[in-house]
Amino acid sequence: MKYTGSEQFSHEQTPKIGVLVTNLGTPAAPEKAALRPYLKQFLSDPRVVEVPRLLWWLILNGVILNIRPARSAAAYRTVWTEEGSPLLIHTKNQANALQEKLRSDLGEPVLVDFAMRYGQPAIEDVVQSMLDRGVRKLLVLPLYPQYSGPTGGSTFDAIAADFSHRRWLPDFRFIAQYHDYPAYIEAMANKIRQHWQTHGRADKLLFSYHGTPRSYLDRGDPYHCQCQKTSRLVAAALGLADEEHMTCFQSRFGREEWLRPYTDEILKSLPDQGVKSVQVVCPGFSADCLETIEEIGEENRDYYLEAGGERFEYIPCLNADPEHITALAALIRDNLGGWTVAGAEPETTAKLAAAAGAER
Repeated sequence: MKYTGSEQFSHEQTPKIGVLVTNLGTPAAPEKAALRPYLKQFLSDPRVVEVPRLLWWLILNGVILNIRPARSAAAYRTVWTEEGSPLLIHTKNQANALQEKLRSDLGEPVLVDFAMRYGQPAIEDVVQSMLDRGVRKLLVLPLYPQYSGPTGGSTFDAIAADFSHRRWLPDFRFIAQYHDYPAYIEAMANKIRQHWQTHGRADKLLFSYHGTPRSYLDRGDPYHCQCQKTSRLVAAALGLADEEHMTCFQSRFGREEWLRPYTDEILKSLPDQGVKSVQVVCPGFSADCLETIEEIGEENRDYYLEAGGERFEYIPCLNADPEHITALAALIRDNLGGWTVAGAEPETTAKLAAAAGAER
């Protein structure tokens, strides 16, 4: 096996603490040709689809990749902006804001960057770039508050696979979940309060999370329980009674049973129950994307209104809101506890290395 080193290494580099934030990913363009490789990478991940590999290979390559890219491209075109994918834009903005916040808070050489689990910028490329820039201690924060194997677990798999062929490994920490982190809960509650101040309250508040197959829960995945806890904590912070809110799950595909209740079915049924106004928030998404803007803000809105609902409002994700950045920075600081890169000045280190015969 050939192990990867850092051709950019120099003893004159200032050692840094690195923070890598990640999200799911996005195609390079809202076109069929760009969607096919993106979907192939995503749906080939065994963490995402737990089906025997040979059977799934036949289904994926023989059916899904011949149908879904065109449909997905059409959906992406409805949310694409001049700057690109909303998820990419928001994640970049989050990383930039965290860079400024952590440098200010820590007074240490801290480097923040972002990567996507699928598509670009790829995790392996960004890790290499961070190491080339002097990162010696690396903390990875997948921006999924609630842990699930297909999200946080898959991100860890990608990091582990990258590390398995590196010659020099950094010190490493990984934040697997933060579904009940107090600052995150307060940021979510305040986002909803701010919406209420402008638009008023609705008959019911829906917490909608991305779904997973029910079988994952049955096999021990904690995602469902963590979603329920997040909803409970946010509802308590808002002072909501049980009948004023509910938790549901969206984005299912295929014939297998997924986590219930389903968001679309709930929205179709609420008007007949006398719920004439509804607000939907998506605490499991750290940044607005196709699943929130188009699926919730448009598709599920139409389901509700066509069923007789009178007022539907989608409450945007936390994105790069200052309170969200403050919460994430606090989470990162808590998990950096004890880490420092203090030591000899780079110039001194370089001189000592040169005296010992080092060439760079």
